[in-house]
Amino acid sequence: MTTPSFETLQEQQPLSDQKILIIVENLPVPFDRRVWLEARTLRAAGAQVCVICPTGKGFEARYEQLEGIHIYRHPLPLDAKGALGYLVEYGAALFYESSLSWKILFKHGFNVIHGCNPPDLIFLVAWQFRLLGKRFLFDHHDINPELFEAKFNKRGFFWRLIRAFERLTFATASVSIATNESYRKIAIKRGKMRPENVFVVRSGPDLKRVKSVEPVNTWKNNRRFLIGYVGVMGEQEGIDLLLQSIAELVQVRGRDDIQFVLVGGGPALEDLKELSAEMGLQDVVNFIGRAPDQELFEVLSTADICVNPDRVNPMNDQSTMNKILEYMAFGKPIVQFDVTEGRFSAGESSLYAHPNDPIDFADKIETLLANPEARTRMGAVGRARVEGKFAWPHQIPALIDAYKRVLR
Repeated sequence: MTTPSFETLQEQQPLSDQKILIIVENLPVPFDRRVWLEARTLRAAGAQVCVICPTGKGFEARYEQLEGIHIYRHPLPLDAKGALGYLVEYGAALFYESSLSWKILFKHGFNVIHGCNPPDLIFLVAWQFRLLGKRFLFDHHDINPELFEAKFNKRGFFWRLIRAFERLTFATASVSIATNESYRKIAIKRGKMRPENVFVVRSGPDLKRVKSVEPVNTWKNNRRFLIGYVGVMGEQEGIDLLLQSIAELVQVRGRDDIQFVLVGGGPALEDLKELSAEMGLQDVVNFIGRAPDQELFEVLSTADICVNPDRVNPMNDQSTMNKILEYMAFGKPIVQFDVTEGRFSAGESSLYAHPNDPIDFADKIETLLANPEARTRMGAVGRARVEGKFAWPHQIPALIDAYKRVLR
């Protein structure tokens, strides 16, 4: 059975005359690739689509229209740290999201609010429009109680508060979208949602955009192998474990033929750069920050192996990481720790190190470096899995079904 395309949706117009407002707080659009694919899909299906999101580097315009989608952006404080910082950030976001929602209601109109977490606070915006008959669809990107526990290694008052916000979010939503089956189970069991109201829409890459380019060997810094990482530079992403693996390879085992390039921004970026320098790894580890697509695609196209050092914890075990699917789209073999959803996505395109063991992680990297045939075979397996199961066209039917459900 063939999967639908944007062209097919434009012909069928299953959401003709519908008006949708998408609210996302943690990334600007169209930089947030999942949200942008959802917005483009809904627009192709005939809906009017407006998006509220924060500004960001390269996305400073407070309003613009792209591909027929109205994008309203608002400023946010710098990356929050500590309870006061989060209070300021979330308070500012709710103020802008509420005021812009009312502006969009009077200027464009909407009948569905599509709220994307984190955080689980957009229900407070949705509540303002319930008496006007506006529906709320929750797009569940992160499991925030587990994320809090992973970041702070504790529960307590704020953890219970986050659980309450999560519960209120699900209670407000008519329909929920989950990024994988683990999140679907959480929506049903913890969120008390009816199973028929929860749809799995994975964050599959758009293979028309995510394409290999000609390798650029300057990224290798005159070394034989390049190992790439793409993702957020946060405290829970396990970059410190990756640096320990690199130290094992370079300083203990004497490997002088490997260059590492780490792509991505985040609140821990500067701290990780300092840690890398303290460990004497600055010559073999290149942090390039948030990069435009051309540089990102060059790194992934040039890389011999890609890595995902996310710690094994309840958050990462149940979450599907976009970087895994992007590595697979570029046909790259992967090394990661053994997490449930990571294994489900990658299958035999990845080697799996013992949980949170940087020495075994280094062993797995060396295993692949020594076996070019295995690298080629695993890369092909990953690419085939994306093409056959995970790419964005495979997610379109579930997204449209979720909207048909919420609009019934």
